[in-house]
Amino acid sequence: MLAVLGVQAHSAAPLMRPDADVVQKLLDDLVRGDGFPAALAAVRSRDGRVRDYTAGVGDLRTRARTPVDGEVRIGSNTKTFVSVVVLQLAGEGKVRLDEPVETYLPGLIRGNGNDGRRVTVRQLLQHTSGLPEYTGFLDLAVAPYRYDYYEPRRLLDMALQQKPAFAPGTRWKYTNTNYIVAGLLIERVTGRPVAEEITKRVIRRLGLRHTYFPAVGERGIRGPHPDGYQQDPDKPLVDMTDLDPSWAWAAGQMVSTPAEINRFFGAVVGGKLLKPEQLKEMRRTVAVSPHAPAGYGLGLFRRPLRCGGQSWGHGGDIPGYSTWNSVTDDGRAVAIAVTRTPFPSEAAEKHLDAAVQTALCGS
Repeated sequence: MLAVLGVQAHSAAPLMRPDADVVQKLLDDLVRGDGFPAALAAVRSRDGRVRDYTAGVGDLRTRARTPVDGEVRIGSNTKTFVSVVVLQLAGEGKVRLDEPVETYLPGLIRGNGNDGRRVTVRQLLQHTSGLPEYTGFLDLAVAPYRYDYYEPRRLLDMALQQKPAFAPGTRWKYTNTNYIVAGLLIERVTGRPVAEEITKRVIRRLGLRHTYFPAVGERGIRGPHPDGYQQDPDKPLVDMTDLDPSWAWAAGQMVSTPAEINRFFGAVVGGKLLKPEQLKEMRRTVAVSPHAPAGYGLGLFRRPLRCGGQSWGHGGDIPGYSTWNSVTDDGRAVAIAVTRTPFPSEAAEKHLDAAVQTALCGS
């Protein structure tokens, strides 16, 4: 069995009684029962007290401890950072949400029926554009592809080899291509790299010390971190900690920690990064499925809580790491990261969801 580590509080007073112990047990179960090498979490109560949790080991080879609030690749949580920047530009009058992408990126979206004159900025952020997905062209678990550098335009070119998935605005479908285009839009409007805009407008503004957009060519993770592993069907476990994340770019390249993810999403929902009009637009959701109660706004998922009410967040997967997170309007927050992809089983996914719900709702 993997070693299981304990809880570290940011204040002397307990966050919950007895729910803190319940969250630890759920993380232990993710390691012992579901086969994740490590799990790490940060939970914040209504009064702002934070408790960190770890389970498992951070390195299967050396059996090193899982670092408390360690850095992880946060995958598609990056999309919310990008959406915030676009909405800030909208609040400054530099971007209009219902304007065609063509206005800001003339001639870029063309080919096989894809047309930037018919896709709006809102539809990019909302995943209702119909633009085709590019990630099917990549096999990132195989060297040397995991170390290749991909320019954003190359990713977009992959997508545009295909026909649209549907007419813009007629359906919802989660597609990474949308946020590649959103990143290019930010760069065209500001004249600066998307990483610089995210850093200036969000990361420095919130004082996030362990959240960053990796530099060009950067393959490792800068701070203390657990290693991330990929295990595809009928294949051995592969250490995917080091890779070139440029293939994810504005759709999923960033690194953060559970506690800083909570701080970011809490700031978003709490109105600290956006003007009221833009925050209202961000929180206007469309259905993601006729059978699912969740909704998607502009780079933000809305999910119902089993204890009543709703939570906001995103979540993200990238080879080696999966991060689930939610915050509530009254200040509760949880972020849980695990270090194996894809999930070992459907049951493991349900257990991770249960851990998030328990952290927000209590035992």
